[in-house]
Order: sequence, then structure tokens, then C-alpha cells
Amino acid sequence: MNYKLKLGVIAVAVALGGMARAEEMLGEVVVTAPQSTEPLKVTTDPKKPRQPVPAHDGADYLKTIPGFSVIRKGGTDGDPVFRGMAGSRLGILLDGEQIFGGCGGRMDPPTAYVFPAAYDRITLLKGPQTVLYGPGNSAGTVLFERSFDRSLQVGTKVQGSLLLGSFGRNDQMVEARTGSEGYYLRAGGTRSDADDYKDGSGNLVHSSYTRWSGNAALGWTPDENTRLELTAAKSDGEAAYADRGVDGTKFARDNIGVKFERQRMGGVLDGVEAQAYYNYVDHVMDIYSMRDGNPASMMAAMNPDRETTGGRLVGTLNLAEASQLKLGVDMQNNIHTGRVGAAPGYMGDYTLQPRVKDAEFKNVGVFGELRQGTSDASRIVAGVRADSWQATDFRTMIMRDMMTSLMNPTANKTRKETLPSAFVRYEQDVNAAATAYVGIGRATRAPDYWELFNKESLTTASAFDTAVEKTTQLDVGLNFRSGALSGSVSAFYSKVSDFILIQSGVNKGTMMMPSYVTVTRNVDATTYGAEAGASYRLADNWKSDVSFAYVHGSNDTDGTALGQIPPLELRIGVGYDDKVWSFGGLLRGVAAQDRVAVNQGNIAGQDIAATAGFGVFSVNGGWRAGKSVQVSAGVDNVFDKTYAEHISRAGTMVTGYTQTTRVNEPGRNVWVKADLEF
Repeated sequence: MNYKLKLGVIAVAVALGGMARAEEMLGEVVVTAPQSTEPLKVTTDPKKPRQPVPAHDGADYLKTIPGFSVIRKGGTDGDPVFRGMAGSRLGILLDGEQIFGGCGGRMDPPTAYVFPAAYDRITLLKGPQTVLYGPGNSAGTVLFERSFDRSLQVGTKVQGSLLLGSFGRNDQMVEARTGSEGYYLRAGGTRSDADDYKDGSGNLVHSSYTRWSGNAALGWTPDENTRLELTAAKSDGEAAYADRGVDGTKFARDNIGVKFERQRMGGVLDGVEAQAYYNYVDHVMDIYSMRDGNPASMMAAMNPDRETTGGRLVGTLNLAEASQLKLGVDMQNNIHTGRVGAAPGYMGDYTLQPRVKDAEFKNVGVFGELRQGTSDASRIVAGVRADSWQATDFRTMIMRDMMTSLMNPTANKTRKETLPSAFVRYEQDVNAAATAYVGIGRATRAPDYWELFNKESLTTASAFDTAVEKTTQLDVGLNFRSGALSGSVSAFYSKVSDFILIQSGVNKGTMMMPSYVTVTRNVDATTYGAEAGASYRLADNWKSDVSFAYVHGSNDTDGTALGQIPPLELRIGVGYDDKVWSFGGLLRGVAAQDRVAVNQGNIAGQDIAATAGFGVFSVNGGWRAGKSVQVSAGVDNVFDKTYAEHISRAGTMVTGYTQTTRVNEPGRNVWVKADLEF
């Protein structure tokens, strides 16, 4: 870590703090987790400093919310897992847009293209309890959003942050906004860089990365109720992976979008929202750029891409004083292609190869969601959705391994499905400070690219005919606040028909000449669990927080545990904050997990073996120099514990590195962060 640079950051913050007034302080350091204040909804501010300090990507940020885990592969780009569910069971939307990664090995889940602090708000909607944001989101929906407030757009405002940490961690973020009553312009940029980190035993993990992004928006606001906005974004980077034989050397994203909103129209039709967008992801993984490898190999580099176009139109109808209905339609189309070859300059240069289209998906959905007050203290929220889904398999051959290719039995086949989803929830205000709720939802999810095109079935070389997955889930919970105590608890019970299971190590050869493949198959499954969090103000400047998350999964068809289920997790935090100085500590305890299904799991990973529990202790401190400057610092994993998450990927052999059973988490990490606002 560059300590001179760290001291420089603090010195700059002190100087700027001398120019700032002491009122209207910046926010506190978040040390446990954001609390739910509405039924099945968690909202957090990603610009606030946080412990443990997240990586630059969305998945590592989400793991600070109870119920979330991350499948680690290296220093970044892990797969988010909520309540044991990963992949397309968890909807990820960036400012209302869907984005799909290109990598067949999940190097780039949607959260890989997210720098959290570039957004103003992250919202988690638990379970199949909304129909507004696309099909199949059986585990939940995550919204990364930027805020808009016309009353604040006049004038110029600049925000920025700089983070420095162990293992060469260096993040920068800047965002500038300017405008008048009739228009606004926003532009921002981020950059994040880190070297290989060390685990608690001092072993280097192949995990370095560099990522950058830029975004801009131009808006027209002729009155308080109307907005037209044009947006654009671009990003790229590279990342080393400790769980596989290739690294990601290109993560290019190009985006353009347009939004229109008209609110408070005064009639039955009270509001209209329209949006259209285009996302293009161009991804390269290779064996030579970030490790020793033969660049002349005909399989030295792989270059998949994905082009996604989409849009939505939603109308808000005020049917009565306590009755609001949202009706809408959305669509998205995405095309996946790929090419392979040698490094540029060698025979078989991959950049000179034609792209080969292997898959295309289309989806059109119609939906309605009603919020109906039944009394001053109760309401019913319900929704129904129907999606017309279509996928086409353009593969003529299937590569089983480097030496074996097979004819595709589903070549040029198109399959179509109708996907119904619905939910109903009853909410009751127990008193002015407590709300209880119960809801039941049904979500139908079509198999995604990784389940259909990147695996085989048990009986053929293609998994294209995998059945759709049907989830029926009961959600109950309570949000409360009483004096110095506030908190929430939510629990769920889920039955899944035709759960899409990924199983590796299946032998399709013989005992004498084995051929091991990974297959997609349908089973029936049951999951249940709960999350809870509470905060208690011990004194004027002292607060304690606690949260826990638990999930249990069973493969009912095989009579075994369900793979990739994280163990019980508990977090306890205590902090002091007098609005100028703050300090605190966080203890994270994770139980052992002995309910495993070796070689079974999801598109992001499969179980390896049982794991022991562990505990990690972290500390932090902060200083608010004024309304415009905040400096925070911390030490994560104070005791340099060596550990790995149960669901993380297996470590592979990389020259110059120690191979581990799983990709271990970072050891002791010292960091300092400065947040500035003008």
C-alpha cells in the first residue's frame, strides 16, 4: 500500500475541511447492513463508506445485505447469491435496463459492470413479490438506480471519492452535475485497480484487476412533472481469475438509452413511463495476457459478445383514492456470438475470425400490479404477469472438450414458452411503528443461456429442451421501530418444480475411457429460511447492530441437500458517532456447512465439500471535516484469518501461486477513503 499517497489524501481532506462548515454532515459509516423499512424491500446508499470495504463491483457490495453471499473467483466479478439462488433467478437492473454477460464461464455476471458508488440507490425486492421488472425473478430483484430531483438540479455540484488499501487497491470516482430549471447534464467516471491479494496465510491469490467506466446523461425538464433523458455509458477492464485456466482481458460495455416520464397528470391516467435501451458487451478471455501461456495456440483466446436491446412502457392509473394500478409491457432481445483463435499477430489470430452466432433470445411481457388500501392501516398488493419467451439454437456442432466435437441434436431449433407469474401480499400496520405482512408468489423462469447452451443434458449433447422452472413461495415478516430499537425480520418457504440443477463430473464415457461432462437437469426442490436485523441506540452517540441470515435447501428428487446453499451467518456491530468522529467494530461469524451435494449447484458453481465455520473481526473509524468532506478508514480481517466462503469456486493451478481447495478470501486489509462534495 502507498502510505505517502494515503497521507496525502488525508492532508487534502483536512485542507478542504477547513473551508467547510460543520453542519449538514455526510453520512455515517455502515458497518453491518442496511435495514428494511418497507415489506420485503431493502434500500441502501452505495455512496456511504462501508465495512468490510467492498470491491468495485456490484456483487461484492450486495454481500453486505443479509441473505446475500458471493461466489469468489478472484479479486472481482464474483456471482451474487441470494437465499442460495444465483444467476437469472435474481434479476439485476441498471437504471431499469437489463444486461447479460457474454462469458460462458460467468466471468462477467451483470454486477461485473457495476461500480456501486456511481449510483445513488440500491434496492432489493425479496422473493417473487413484484411483476414490474421482468420475468423469472424468483429469488428477488436488485435495482441499481440514479436519483432525479428537479428542485436540486439548478447549479453545479461535484462529488468524488478516493479509496486506497492493501494489495495495491486504488479506486477513484467523480461525478459532476449542472443544470437549470429546464435542463440538466450529468457526467461521471470511475476507475478501480488492485494487485494480487494475499490470504491470511500469506499466499498470493491470482486476483489483480483494473476496471474503468464512464457515464453521461442529458435531461430536459420543461416542468416539474415531465422529464426526457438521454443516457450513454462505456466501460472496460481486465481481471485475473484463480479458479480457471484463463483470465478476462476485455470487459467492454457500450450503452445508450432514452427515458421519458410524465407524472401527476391529474386524471385516471396519472403517470406514464417509457424507456428504450441498447447494451453491447464484448468480452475476451485468454491464457497469455496475465499468466504464462502459449499465445500461438488455436484456443489461446475466446471472444464472446452479447447484444441486448429492450424497452418498457408503464402507465400509472389512480382508480380511487386508495387504489393504484400499474399496467405495462416490456421486451428484450439478445443475441450471443463467439469466436476463438490465437493471439493477435499469430496464425489464426482470433480478431480476424468471423463471429459465429450460437443463441438468440426474445421476450415480451405484459403485467399489472395493484396497490389497494383496505383501511387506514392495511393494504393488499397484487400483481400478474405473462411473458412470451422464445429461444433459438444456432449451434451445428457442440465442443465437448478440446478434442471432441459432436453434432448438435437441437441445431436450428426454436422453442417458445408462455411464462405466467403472479403474487398477492397483505400488509397490516400493527401500530404507527410496526408493519406485518404475508404474501404468496408464483414465478415461472425459462432456462438461461448458461443452462441451455453451455451444458449437456443427461441423455444428449444439448440441454436446449430443459423444462422451465416453477417457484411457489410464501413470504412473511415484520418491520418495527420502538424508541431506541428498530429492525425487521423476514422468512420464506419455497417449493420449486423442475428446479434447474447443474451437475458436473457426469461420466458419459465408459469406465475404461471416461468422458466427464457438466449437465443441466430438472429436479424438485424445497428451500426455506429467514433474515433479520435490529439496531439499538445504547446512548446518544452509541449504537449496536445485529443481523443474521439462514437458508436450508433440499433436492427432493434425489433425497439430498441442495447444492450451493450458504451456511448460517451472523453479524454484530457496535459503533460510536458524534457527527464529527466515529469508530466501530464488526464481528462476522459463519457457521459450518455439512449439508452438501458434491458436484451439484448452479451456473456459477458446484459444491466441493463440507466447510468449517469461521469468524472475522474488522474495525473502522471516520472523521467528518465538514459538510463536504469525510475521511473514513478501517482494518478488515484484523487477525489475518485464512478462510474461504462455502460456495466459492475451487482454486486451480496457476504458475507461481499456491493452489487452494477454494479461492480464499483476502487477509488483513487496511484501507482509507475520502469522500468530497462541492
